[in-house]
Amino acid sequence: MILLILGLLIFGRRLPEVGKSLGKGIVEFKKGLQGIEDEIDEAAKKPSSSPKQIDKSPSEQATAERNLHDAEIDHAVHEKSEQKADV
Repeated sequence: MILLILGLLIFGRRLPEVGKSLGKGIVEFKKGLQGIEDEIDEAAKKPSSSPKQIDKSPSEQATAERNLHDAEIDHAVHEKSEQKADV
């Protein structure tokens, strides 16, 4: 009640304009919040994509393949040495 009287004293004839502006501001604020909520919901619904494979230069790719090959050879040698130890 006191706010209504205070509003009438301060704004007088412009009170309808102030109320209209305030109402538009509240509507825009709610639209902004809804937009943010929609973005969050869309992000939550999207399945997480697999991590992107990093492109390697040809020399890095060759090094990675060589390391993999060396690891496979080491594993095979280790298995053979275990088989000989069992005999």
